[in-house]
Amino acid sequence: MRRVLILHGWGGSDFPHWQSWLSSEIAKDYGCVSFLKFSDMDFPKKDVWLEELELEMQRFHPDTVLCHSLANILWFHLCNKQKMQEVEKLFLVAPPSLSCKIEELESFFPCEVPKKLYAKKTLLITSTDDPYLRQDEAQELQIALHVDMKVLQNAGHINTNSGYGEWPWLLEEIKK
Repeated sequence: MRRVLILHGWGGSDFPHWQSWLSSEIAKDYGCVSFLKFSDMDFPKKDVWLEELELEMQRFHPDTVLCHSLANILWFHLCNKQKMQEVEKLFLVAPPSLSCKIEELESFFPCEVPKKLYAKKTLLITSTDDPYLRQDEAQELQIALHVDMKVLQNAGHINTNSGYGEWPWLLEEIKK
């Protein structure tokens, strides 16, 4: 099993969110997983989260990273600093719009699309009805990042509210 780093977004990803489920599934098979809990999840600060992520990257040395929601933007900021090791696999799940205007998240924006994602293989996973990212924005992001994209039908923000607790497909993708 890979060394998997799971990064939650705004408000966290407590059980029964798919990230929590995935973390326990990896661990129960003696897999190596870090489900990083960022500080002040409801009122995040980019500089604080970025420092926490950089420390975890140095400590844990993941080869697979899964970002959900705001964690995608955090990953972009880290990539734009150009101070990191490349990972084998990167999953960018339900990123918010790069023009997000949510007051609690203002320290994360604006955010430039990184020229390099520091991953050998990247998959962008979006939904046709994500309230935080229109499908045309998702397609523009895919083109700008030069990555493959999987579009889920009517999956909302790909979280607990849209039925994503257990997500066996993603677990299998990690194992490949």
